Amino acid sequence: MATDIRPVRRATPARPDWPRLVAHVLLALCAVAFVAPLLLVLSASFSSEHAIDQHGYSFLPHGFTTFAYRYVIGDPTQIIQAYGISIFVTVVGTVASLLVMSMLAYTLARREYVLRAPLAFYVLFAMLFNGGLVPSYIFITQYLHLRNNLMVLILPYLVSPWFVLLLRTYFLSLPVDIMDAARVDGAGELRTFFQIVLPLSTPALATVGLLTALIYWNDWWLGLLYIDKSDLSPVQLLLYHIISNINFAASNSQTDNLASVPVQSVRMAIAVLAIGPIVAAFFFVQRYFVRGITIGGLKD
Repeated sequence: MATDIRPVRRATPARPDWPRLVAHVLLALCAVAFVAPLLLVLSASFSSEHAIDQHGYSFLPHGFTTFAYRYVIGDPTQIIQAYGISIFVTVVGTVASLLVMSMLAYTLARREYVLRAPLAFYVLFAMLFNGGLVPSYIFITQYLHLRNNLMVLILPYLVSPWFVLLLRTYFLSLPVDIMDAARVDGAGELRTFFQIVLPLSTPALATVGLLTALIYWNDWWLGLLYIDKSDLSPVQLLLYHIISNINFAASNSQTDNLASVPVQSVRMAIAVLAIGPIVAAFFFVQRYFVRGITIGGLKD
């Protein structure tokens, strides 16, 4: 019986994909460039003031101490209450903002809606122009009477025209056949919106929700304008007052306790306390964020 003898072919070594390799190296360098300042801030917050003056900033703390955090959290009750205010405003504001903006964007995405063009112009006009600080202040304090009210920290950021247009773009990319089939089966507009459109728009909602939460969490300007009561101050406003007092102490050469104020390390501790919770929240939505950032292109 004849044996079929065939020459054995040696496997050709795979050639390295140089464009992909270069792209990965560049992205890794960018990641290091973004993370390095955060590590420096974290390290400086645990370093003593004397060590920072002597050695400068480094990725490992010199003279490890938690004095800066104990200085900032001097009154735990006050900062815990401020965190509670910020968490409440961020959660309620983000949920309410997503609901209002998604409903408005869904309306703009309905091509058969008669007032679609005037409403789109109104949203675009609001994105390009605003009423200004003085008219806004008069309207909020004199007409809405929201001074020293938590709603004043939520309502001004409730609708962002840019996010409305982003959501509108994403809604336009959804398959129309699914929504038409739901209407044929007897689903109304609200049921179609809540049970079909929103579940299909998770990446867009997660992206806009994260950006909206950043706006609410990082805001101290509205509190500075409209909040006078210390028990209603969000954490960003409280930290703003602390850093303002430290800067005043540092600029006043006649302050007796200036030597006991860890100016640099306290500033870094304040930065960590301010960004820590929102950075942690990012990890819960990062898998949607990458998909959601591709919705920036506008289409009719």
